[in-house]
Amino acid sequence: MIWMYLKAFLVGGAICAVGQILIDKTRLTPARIVVIYVCSGALLTLLGLYEPLVKFAGAGATIPLSGFGYSLAKGVREAVASDGFLGIFTGGLAATAGGVAAAIFFGYIMSILGKPKIKK
Repeated sequence: MIWMYLKAFLVGGAICAVGQILIDKTRLTPARIVVIYVCSGALLTLLGLYEPLVKFAGAGATIPLSGFGYSLAKGVREAVASDGFLGIFTGGLAATAGGVAAAIFFGYIMSILGKPKIKK
């Protein structure tokens, strides 16, 4: 049980550390890094390379933004298998709708509760 948590922590931490290094050492904006992570997760899923990482690390691989790309690609693949061509357009949305709705809801709640400050 502890090993499962440790694997998730190490893999998720490594993914986040790479993002932090990209922020600190490159001129990439956070928005571009987000796009890189989501697209790389989708691409690695389509190549069959992300699924073994998910099986190994569980939430450590599915929670970061690359995991969002993984969910999109996996949803499209499953929807195409069951619905055909239409699944290309509906699969990713259906697979990630719950996470997107939760992010919007909790982001709104935190914006009400928090006091945003402009970074100087």
